[in-house]
Amino acid sequence: MLEKLKLDNLSRDIAIDFGTASVLVYVAGKGIVLKEPSVVAIDVSTDRVVKVGQDAMEMLGRTPEHIQAIRPMKDGVVSQYEVTLQMLKYFIRRACGRLWIPPRVMICVPTGITEVEMRAIMDASREAGARRTYLIEEPRAAALGAGLDIRSPVGSMVVNIGGGVSNVAVMSMGGVVVSDSIRIGGDKFDEAIANYVRRRYNILIGERTAEDIKIRIGEVYEHRKPRYMRVCGRSLSEGLPQEVLLTSKEMIEALAEPITAIIDSICTVIEQTPPELVGDILQSGMMMTGGGSLLCGLDRLIERVTNIPTYVAKKPISSIVLGAGSLLPYLNGMPEGMVTIPSRVR
Repeated sequence: MLEKLKLDNLSRDIAIDFGTASVLVYVAGKGIVLKEPSVVAIDVSTDRVVKVGQDAMEMLGRTPEHIQAIRPMKDGVVSQYEVTLQMLKYFIRRACGRLWIPPRVMICVPTGITEVEMRAIMDASREAGARRTYLIEEPRAAALGAGLDIRSPVGSMVVNIGGGVSNVAVMSMGGVVVSDSIRIGGDKFDEAIANYVRRRYNILIGERTAEDIKIRIGEVYEHRKPRYMRVCGRSLSEGLPQEVLLTSKEMIEALAEPITAIIDSICTVIEQTPPELVGDILQSGMMMTGGGSLLCGLDRLIERVTNIPTYVAKKPISSIVLGAGSLLPYLNGMPEGMVTIPSRVR
């Protein structure tokens, strides 16, 4: 028992889906051990981190002047390096505990990430305590996590809609053939809803209220039975609290702009895809992952526009980290940086 305990405490390999909205951590041999919001609360007077994750999320929009709750990841990449570093340290320590040997860490990144952005993520990971750092593009990880066989010569298409970025990719033989990445995701959905309520009703609502509206009555493809939600905000004309009744039908109009941008990105990728792979995708369909894929009716809208069967993964929110986690046993001998998919991985 003591020998087993010592071996367990030597080191662990971990995979991190470090998203704009949330962080998921996968530990080899254990599975997903953490899922928390990508939010950090800082005391601006001392630059000290006060809370991280869910505790910090509870502070959004409710902090005193000297406390600031922020999201250090913007559009899927590092926007505030020092805060991101503190958050990485927190999650690695929470996931691994005390280890004799620092862990090897695999981090999921959007397609089209620049060399500067890649270097910032790797540097932050090393400073946070990683022994070696590996990166994997989110669409490839999502495809693996959704159970697609991307090693075969048959084309697969994945649409991952995260909090800050939407990635669209066609893959074959373990690599990305055509891809597009736009900085539109769940956060832009929330912003569009808040802007709609302000424009239509002259009421100001907060970020968390907008997200709640999206989750409860958000819709992009009309249902027979509309859903309703009472929302309270501040009247911009009177400065007093005011309540309004929103319907799911209104959300179709509110979300039109960001949803159109995502569909345009999907159509662009399809237009650039070789005809043979388009035929494969028409047979196998398009797989959707990420929290944004859960928006009511989005899969049906995409299918209607593209004429390609569209499915939502069984575990859309955790598909990326599950896919990255499936590669952890194959890290031996791999150089740091962007990983390749071993031929024996399915």
